[in-house]
This record gives sequence, structure tokens and C-alpha cells, in this order.
Amino acid sequence: MTDPEISIRTMSPAEVDLAIEWAAREGWNPGLEDAACFRATDSEGFLMAFADGEPAASLSVVRYGETFGFIGLYIAAPPFRGRGIALRLWQAGMAFLGDRVIGLDGVPERQHDYRRSGFELAWRNVRYSGSLALTAPDDPRLVPFEPDMLPVLLDYDRPFFPAPRARFLEPWLTRNETRRSWVLVDPAVAASGSPGRVTGYGTVRQCRAGWKIGPLFADDPAGADVLFRRLASYAGADPVILDLPEPNPAALDLAKAYGLTPVFETARMYRGTAPSLPIDRIYGVTTFELG
Repeated sequence: MTDPEISIRTMSPAEVDLAIEWAAREGWNPGLEDAACFRATDSEGFLMAFADGEPAASLSVVRYGETFGFIGLYIAAPPFRGRGIALRLWQAGMAFLGDRVIGLDGVPERQHDYRRSGFELAWRNVRYSGSLALTAPDDPRLVPFEPDMLPVLLDYDRPFFPAPRARFLEPWLTRNETRRSWVLVDPAVAASGSPGRVTGYGTVRQCRAGWKIGPLFADDPAGADVLFRRLASYAGADPVILDLPEPNPAALDLAKAYGLTPVFETARMYRGTAPSLPIDRIYGVTTFELG
């Protein structure tokens, strides 16, 4: 058999859709409208390897400014596995991100491969899931996200992520048919109708199976609980999915309180100095693909 001709280039929008379809086939359960948000963050940060012109492997290498990047969607199509094509794509992606600190969420059995590229384990993220049929809480602190609240949310979000991410959050937070975002605010401010001081926020989006909550950030467990119930209520009887950082015991308690069970886990790893994030306020990570 003749070795195929390998080429690597930036994905087209249709090819990003294809990579997300591959992720769905792997059981990663992406959101129904993730692709547009991903592309808005860094339109050049999605690479695909082709073998004789046929899509063979995908990799997202999304840049958040000049100092941080995140790797995801690292998938080889089944006919092209074990042929070194994905490795060539990985090397191209690492070169694309340069000397940035890089994060990823990888399956635990691949940790040793990532260590060879300089990544070190920071913590485990665990996916919990279950069907709840919750009623939305009637709480005056809860307000639906509106576009004019974006500057306040960006300020609140900043400690939770290694770099500013306005280009990602603007479409991610925006309401559409499959996504809702809610904000928890100071009670006195909520009564005045001003966005005011934020004490937590979260997004829920419809996925191939069920509804996934992420991010879920809150200043305390009680706030996280209120936000969780509001977001989970959109799922009805469908499964609710929450990807949480294992080092936050309050996040584990939240999942267990509602009978969610662990179904999947990833290894959060970084190349370079791992960022100092407020894990005790992270009850749900945003997305395994973009951090």
C-alpha cells in the first residue's frame, strides 16, 4: 500500500461541523450549536489533516490572546488510526500555539502521551449525569442573561479562566433555541433591576443527549445550588450533565445531592505554569473542548 499524501490546513466551517460530529461518535456528546461559538473564538484555531484529500484527523488549537491556548477535538477518523497522521497534526498544532501556556482535557489513558509533550496533570474533571425533572426556583436573585450584562459578566468570569475570553463568552451566553444563561446577583441589586454585583452565573445547552450545564460558577454552595436548579429545569425529564472539577468537594456534594452519577472523566493538564484558578467556586467547567 502506498503511503497517502498528508496535508494539514485550517478547517472550513463545514469541517468544524465534521469534527464535532466525530466527537459525537466518540461519545463526547457535544452541544447542538457548539460549532458557531467555537469558530467565533478563534476561526484559525481548528486544524484538520487530510490523507489524499480525505479528512483524516482533527485538532482544535484555540488561542486566547498571546499567553494561553487550549487543545481539544483531537480525533483520528477510524480508517486513519495508527498511521502517524494524528501525531503529525498534533505537532502542527503545538507549533501553531507557540510558547503559550496550553491546557487540555484528555482521557486518562492518554496522560503518558501528553506528558511526552510537556503536559502535567493539574486535576481530574468528572462528568456526572442523571434525569431530574426539576422545577425552576422562584428566587429574586436569579436574572436571565441579557447582552447589556456582558461587561459585568466578563469581569466576574475573569478569575475563572487563564485569559480573557470575550470572543467566546459573547455567543456562548447569548440565548437561542438550545442555550440559556442565568446570572445570580446581589439581592438588593436584583430588586433595583440593575445587573449590579454578580455572585454566580451559568449556562445550559442542549446536547445530542440531554442538557449540559457549563460553566457553573458561584461564590458559595447555596448560590451554586440555586443556579443549578434553574439551569437543570430546562432539561425536563431529559438527562442533565455536569462536568465538575474533582478537587471541589462542594461541587461533588451538589452532584450527589441530586442523584447524579459519574459517567466519564478527563485529566485536566497544562504545558507550562498551571494557572491559579478558584476551584472552590467552580461547580461546572465550561467545555472540555475549549476549556
